[in-house]
Amino acid sequence: MPPPLLVSFTAGDAGAWTIDQLTPVRGETLALAARLDVLEGSGSAPAPDAVWQLRGTTSNLRYTLRKEASALAAVQEGLGRARATCAALIPIRKNDAWWALAQDERRAILEEQSRHVALGMDYLPAVARRLHHCRDIGGPFDFLTWFECAPQDASRFDDLVGALRETAEWNYVVREVDIRLSRAA
Repeated sequence: MPPPLLVSFTAGDAGAWTIDQLTPVRGETLALAARLDVLEGSGSAPAPDAVWQLRGTTSNLRYTLRKEASALAAVQEGLGRARATCAALIPIRKNDAWWALAQDERRAILEEQSRHVALGMDYLPAVARRLHHCRDIGGPFDFLTWFECAPQDASRFDDLVGALRETAEWNYVVREVDIRLSRAA
């Protein structure tokens, strides 16, 4: 497991990614901006003209069993693929009832009821993802999930997100914003 990596998602007038759509799914939205910059590492201060900045860190796999992690690693491709010119940033905050559950109870909701990993496996390797935890470092969200795919796989990504939003896990979501992005090939 690589060491934790701090990642900053900064919206404003600059950045490698064009913000094509920003949709509040549940709760309060984020301010509109034209571009998004994704910076890795602790030295990523927001630009002076930033509209908003969300920060999260990669972490250990908290709800994934070894066999699931191995299966994911065997088929998931990494971020930054040249053909992956579509992306989504989906910040999520869950309610207090979720955080009052013990870790094994959250795991049961994620996998035994919602089949979170199993659903995701159906869309690999077309859709790459990286989860960023931010509950422990402050900010308005608990998780920031970054997805990348090629344009021809964007509808499959929509299917994945739709399926996940129909699960028992999403009953605990109180704030979600769906940010769709693109970059030149």
